[in-house]
Amino acid sequence: MTATNIITLIVFIIVACIMIGIGISQLRSTTPVGFYSGEKGPAKDELIDVQAWNRKHGIMWLVYGAIIIVSYFCGYMIGDNVLCVIPYCGGLIMPIFFMIRYHHKLIKRYKQ
Repeated sequence: MTATNIITLIVFIIVACIMIGIGISQLRSTTPVGFYSGEKGPAKDELIDVQAWNRKHGIMWLVYGAIIIVSYFCGYMIGDNVLCVIPYCGGLIMPIFFMIRYHHKLIKRYKQ
């Protein structure tokens, strides 16, 4: 394992831990959580089920953290060439689009 791989692993672990931390805090929250960093969560009376809302959002962030870790190992297995960037970037960027779509689906499902 080269120094570049170790540094990349450390960065990916830090980023994944941040996402997992967001997920855990959302799972434990008793007030409705927001999705975007600047977004304020909806009011309790706007949601059908606050616990389900928070649980779904928390799990979404936990899965994102896991995908980040898996994408590192996929890139690492490819080796030290340009192709390793595909899983690295794919694991960091692509899930965001799915998360936004899923968040909007949750809005339709849980908002009154």
